[in-house]
This record gives sequence, structure tokens and C-alpha cells, in this order.
Amino acid sequence: MSAAPDRPAPEAFLRQAAQEGRGKLKIFLGAAPGVGKTFEMLSEGAARRAAGIDVVVGVVETHGRRETEALTLNQEIIPRSEVTYQGRTLLEMDLDAILDRRPQLALVDELAHTNAPGSRHPKRWQDVEELLGAGIDVYSTVNVQHIESLNDVVASFTHIRVRETVPDRVLEMAEIEVVDIPPDELIERLKEGKVYLPQEATRALNHFFSKSNLSALRELALRRAAQAVDAQMLEHLRANALGGTWAGSERIVVAVSELPGAEGLVRAAKRIADAQHAPWTAVHVETPRSRQLGPEDHRRIAAVLNLATQLGAGVMSVPATTVVEGLQTYLAEARATQIVVGKSARSRLFELRHGSVVDRLVRGTPGVAVHVMPLDAAARPRPSKIRLRGAWGTRSGYLWTAAMVAAVTAAGSGLFHILNLGNVALLYLLPVMAAASLFGLRTGLFAGLASSLAYNFFFLPPTHTFTVNNPENVVSIIILLGVAVVTSQLTARVRAQADLAASSARSNAALAGFLRQLTSLGDRIEVSRAICTEISRLFELRVVILEKEEAGLAVQAASAPDTRLETMELAAAQWVQDTGQPAGRGSGTLAASDWLFQPLKAGERTLAVLGVARDDGGDPIRSDQLPLLSSLLDQAALALERLRLEAEMRDVDAVRERDRLRAALLSSVSHDLRTPLTSVLAGAAELRREIAHPLLVMIESEALRLNRFVSNLLDMARVEAGAMRLRIEPVDLTDAVAGAVADTRRSLEGHAIHLDVLPNLPLVSVDPQLFHHCLLNLLDNAGRYADPGTPITVRAERSYGELTLAVLDEGPGLPPGREAEVFETFRRLEGSDRSAGGTGLGLAIVKGFAEAMGMAVVAAGRRDKQGACFTLRFPENLLVSHSEEVGE
Repeated sequence: MSAAPDRPAPEAFLRQAAQEGRGKLKIFLGAAPGVGKTFEMLSEGAARRAAGIDVVVGVVETHGRRETEALTLNQEIIPRSEVTYQGRTLLEMDLDAILDRRPQLALVDELAHTNAPGSRHPKRWQDVEELLGAGIDVYSTVNVQHIESLNDVVASFTHIRVRETVPDRVLEMAEIEVVDIPPDELIERLKEGKVYLPQEATRALNHFFSKSNLSALRELALRRAAQAVDAQMLEHLRANALGGTWAGSERIVVAVSELPGAEGLVRAAKRIADAQHAPWTAVHVETPRSRQLGPEDHRRIAAVLNLATQLGAGVMSVPATTVVEGLQTYLAEARATQIVVGKSARSRLFELRHGSVVDRLVRGTPGVAVHVMPLDAAARPRPSKIRLRGAWGTRSGYLWTAAMVAAVTAAGSGLFHILNLGNVALLYLLPVMAAASLFGLRTGLFAGLASSLAYNFFFLPPTHTFTVNNPENVVSIIILLGVAVVTSQLTARVRAQADLAASSARSNAALAGFLRQLTSLGDRIEVSRAICTEISRLFELRVVILEKEEAGLAVQAASAPDTRLETMELAAAQWVQDTGQPAGRGSGTLAASDWLFQPLKAGERTLAVLGVARDDGGDPIRSDQLPLLSSLLDQAALALERLRLEAEMRDVDAVRERDRLRAALLSSVSHDLRTPLTSVLAGAAELRREIAHPLLVMIESEALRLNRFVSNLLDMARVEAGAMRLRIEPVDLTDAVAGAVADTRRSLEGHAIHLDVLPNLPLVSVDPQLFHHCLLNLLDNAGRYADPGTPITVRAERSYGELTLAVLDEGPGLPPGREAEVFETFRRLEGSDRSAGGTGLGLAIVKGFAEAMGMAVVAAGRRDKQGACFTLRFPENLLVSHSEEVGE
């Protein structure tokens, strides 16, 4: 069999056709900041401009690097648009201006950038997609830590997780150029101040820019670029029907079967793939023989495929008439470069009769390395013997064959005086071909033998004997037997192909009907019931769906109303919910259970758990049924995810309406309270001038406290309405903290204040009034809930990429896992130091004001002692450097 495809792959051809008329994207990929991505992009843009290409700069971030700024001097730069957000003016790429200008090439820096709220798209890569859709080519830059699939990998060794990411599909449609320099050279550039300002370089070297981090990031960038290039090459090959493996990188396949010892093949393939950093796939070929396998064989195949999945392999089940044909077809489609197969101990007679799969693969797959792993016959149990149903034919088949031979003999006797002897022999081909086609090889051989005997007895002289005088007549008998053999073999092959096609058609019909039924339902319970009913009907199984509730997993729907799950089954289902991996009968986890549980997943989220079991306690799913079940599970998960998203949208609409009404109520109540409060404060102040009485002091103090509460109500209404007007200016933290402590001296009475704010910290760009309100509420919160007589600490620290300001108290602290709840409006946590007194507005105002100014606020329990810690985080862009302070 030829491994080369004879026609373009329809899916690849359609994807290629969809790119017609779109612009082309080129990404300059780097391992870390400072490798020269922007410089390389601008240099290539300048070269294209010199070659007569219409090039504009959509947005570029030079980060103060003079050599990069020099490349922008002769470039046409599209002015940025101004976006106003909560009183601040932000500059973003002017997408409409570029579309109106319609250049041939646009240079767009920092592909992973998040646009300011109010922009047309939340992410810059979405802006780029619109430019590409308009037929404009785009050059852009991105670091490897911003790639979505590698985000957690990078965070695992750098301990820094970036929030701005680019989907992998964007890289898959782009041409990638790796901008690479050795780690030592990048570290030298950092020390010279070519990456960050000198005061930041030392801190960066001790954190993100260590040599070990840079080496790992460099490897990730090079490997990810190689994967993208390999995927694009395969897409081109499939779309243009080009043959060959094109082994730019290794692609490994392991062939698994029902023979014991296949687990060793999977583990060997895993070791080979890890050594070569190559993707690998476990393939099982379904042949007509597979339908005759016993339960133990199907269980063994399912266990091997499950092991391959756990080890990180892709799993495929390929229908074919023979194992070699199926493997060759998949190797050609996957452009595999290596295959791992097992060699079992077979007798010489067996190989002469059936041939060797290994030998045929070696001869029939040029360009593919074949790894042959011996299967130890002595160490494995004897495989179950396969008996083909109907191999010897049926009684009715033999009777029909005998009747057809008798009918042909009668017809031949009646036409003997018209036909010559050779023509009569041809008549016997009819029952031979019919019997071989309808009833199989052995019945066809019986028809050939019976026809030969009848022809000899009734028509060959001497008639009515089985003697053959003429040697030519022996040839006729041999031809009749040969026709029976050939016809039965051809018919068996056609029947096997027809069975495969019918099986594929049934699977497609089942999937289409299943999806059509699920999309017509709008209730989650109804969808769950439909899933259980349809899967139960298709596989003749008991089916149950469990979903997570507050008390744990609970049954949402089942194919049988009386379905009950025991403790072991519930434990297996809970494991599936927690890990997203199958468990139960036929898997590698809690296999003693009668049920097999599979996750219904959307992305990385496990939406529900589906369990299947047989009434007789056998294995729920045969290996040949796994592909159909997997497809049904994917469709079921999509239906549940659709309903979840619809429910979330309804909840969001309800929350928006509730927040609108609450903001209107807050604004109304606070305005109505402010007028009488002003009168009370003025009256109390006037009386205190004339009468010195303690009650007047208490009245004035409580009126001021109530006035602060009303101010908080107004501030909260402004935050939620988005009506904040910011006046950003540099603020000294030392002065700001000192002023806030002075204004909250009554709330902090009885507590010693420890200020750990160094005077040499950089200034911060904030709104002084709003920042003062944040500090007041944090200090007031600490003074209210700290244990009497305990100190309150205000500490400021500079770390890589940010500055933090923390307020620490010594009280009962915060309940673990519920720290974020303290920032909710009117929220007070029971069983914590946030449960007594207060309105639940102060911390919510802190969060609203901090986020409006571009900061973040975090609540946590103290690590050194009991108490709470509230931290304001100032990102790098809010810190004012010394050069900016003096106006350079």
C-alpha cells in the first residue's frame, strides 16, 4: 500500500482557502524582555519600507532604549487614540485610523497587551485579527511567557504568572521568527541598563533574569516555534496532497493490540518520545477480526489506551480491513516518522499462512523508522482463541447451495441438446459465485465441489460415473474450485469494508441525532436526562450523571430511576470530578467498582461526571466503542457548557439591575442624610462654644462618625457608577501615611503605631484624595478590630516589578479561603475580626478606589502571628523614577 495521499485533505484545503484575502501575520518571538524583538521588528519594517512596501507603525514601545527609538525616526507613526477611563486618559493604538489608512504592512508591538476599558476589543491581538481580516499584513512581538499554553509552565519555575496571554491559535496562523540571544549576553545587556533602568537591573537579576530562568525560557521559545513551523508544514502538505513524512521533527506512533504486553510498548514509546521531545500517539486498528474478540481482550485494549492517555499520548482508533493497512493509512495521514510495534512469538507455519505484520510494515512504510519490541511469550498468558462466527457456514446456506446446484443441473440437462459441453460447465459458475458471495468461503468451496461432481456425473462421458476420461475436463473442475476461493475472498473483503462504512455511518448518525436532540433542549435537567437516555440506548448500559453541589456530588439524572451508587462508586466519581481523569471499571483507578466514570469537560473545567455500567457486571465499554463514546461525551459537555454560560448571562443581567438599583438607593439616602447632619454638626459646634458639657463632645463625635458613614455611602455610589474623576499626581508614601494616621487618631486610640516606611521609596502616581480615603479606611478597620493594646504596623516594601504598602493588625484574623469576601459591599465575615461593628463599606471602598487608580488590594492572614494583613500593590507603571521627578 502506498503511504502517499492521493488527494488534498478537505479540512486543510478549506482552512487554507479561508486565509485567501486576509493579511499575513509575522510574530517576533522572544524568550524574555530585552532580547531585541521590537528592534528586529522595526529593522525589518524599515527594510520593507526601503523596498517600496507601504509600512506604518501602529504602536511601538521603545521603553526608553535609544537604539530602538532611532529606528522610529524615519517611520510613519499613526498617532494613538485617547481613551478616558475613570478620570484617567490612556493612550491606545488607533485601530480605526490604521484601517482608514490601509497600509500594506502595520507594525504592532506587544501582541499580548490588554487594551483600556472602552476600547473596541479587550485585547490587542483581537485588534490585530481585525487588521488581518481587512487584508493588512501585521508584524508583532510577544514573549514566550505570554503564550496561553505555556503560561503555567513559565510560572512554575519563575514564580511569576503574567495575566496578559495570547491564544495558541494566533501563533498557529502566523509566521514565527525567534529573536534569540544567549542568557549571558542578555544578562550583560541588563547590567548595562539596556533592558531596565539601572536601579531596577540588580533586582531583576536576582529574580526573573537569573541564568537558569533565561535558559529554560529560551528552550521553551525555540521548541514552541519549532512546533508551530511543524504544524504549518503539515497543514500545507495535507492541503496540497504531498506525500512523504517530511521529518522536520519526530512524530511517534505506537501500535497497540489485545495481546498481553502492550503496556510495555506504550511505556517504551513514552521513553522514546520524552528523549526526543516529540508528540506521540497510541493507535489501535479495528479490523473485522476485532468484533470477535472476547471480553478479556477488550478489557486489555481499553486498559492500554487508558495508560497511554495518562502518560500524555493522543489516542486513535482506526477502522481498516487489516492491521497493516490501518497502520499505513494513519502513518501517512499523521506524517509519522517512527512507529513502535510488538513482535510476538509465532510459529513459522503461522507466518507462512498469515504473514508478519512487522515485515510488511518495514517493506511498506519507507521513511518510517520501525522500533520492534519483543513480547515475551513465556511471561504472558495465552491469548483467548478467536472463533469467527459462521466460519463453517450455516445449515441453511448448504441447503440453498445444494438446491442451486440441483437447479443448474436440471437446467443444463434440459438445454444439453442445445448447448455444448463447455457451455454447460459455465452454468455451474452461477451457484459457485452465489454461494461464495452469500455464505462465505467454506460454503463456496462446497458449491464448487458439488458443482464439479454434478458436472462430472451428469455431463462428462462416461456419464453417471465419477470417472474423467478427458484431462481437459479436470481443468474445468479446478476452475470451479478456484472461482469459489477467489469469489469468497473478494466478497469477504467487500463485506468487511461495507461493515466498516456502515459502522462509521451509524456513528455519524448517532452523533448528529444526539447533538440535534441536545440543542433543542433548554433546561439542564432535561439535557442530563437526554444524555443518559441516548447513551443507554446506544450502548445498552446503565447511565448516571452526577454534578457538584455544596454537599458534594449528587445524581442529577439516570437512565433508570432506581439507580443507587455505593460508597466506592461515589469515591470514584469524586476522584473524576477532582482530577478530570476517568476512574472505575476498566481504568487504572478504583478499578474494583462496577461503574466506569468519565468527566464531561469544557476546557479544563469538569462540568459533570458521567457513569456507565452493565447489568451483568461486565466491562461497560468495549475498546471499539471508545471513539463513539468519546465523541458523545464531547457533545454532551458542549451542551452543558452552553447552558452554564446562558445561566451566567442571566445572572449577570440580574446583578447589573440589582447594582443599579442599589447605587440609586445609596445616592438618594446619603444625600438625604447629609443636610440634617450638617445642621447637627453646626449646632453642636455652636453649643460647645457656649457650654462645656461632655454630652456635646459625644454628640459631635458621633455626628462626625455618621458623617463619615454618609461619605462612604456617597463614595461607594460613585465607584459603582463609574463616576470617579481622578487627579493623578506623584505622592510621597511617608507623608501620605503620616497624614492618614493623624486623621484616624481617635479610631487608633489605645494602639501603638509602628511605621516602617523608608523615606527613599519612589513616589507613586495616585489621586491624593482617594488614596487618603483608602488609608483612612484601612487604618480605621485595623483600629476597630485589632485586640485592645496591640500594635498596628504600616509597612512599605519594594520588590521586583511592584511596591507594596501593608497594614497589619493583631486580632482573630480572617477565615482561610474567604479572604476576598471582606471586600464585598456590606459584607462582614462571621467568626473573624470582620464580624463585629462596622457597615461593611470601608473595605469595599478601598477596593473600588484602588482599582480605579490602577492598584490592587489583597487581604490575608498574617504569617508571623495571629492577625490580618491588608496590602495595597502598586505596579511598576505607577512608580515615579528619580529622572521623572526632576523632569528629565
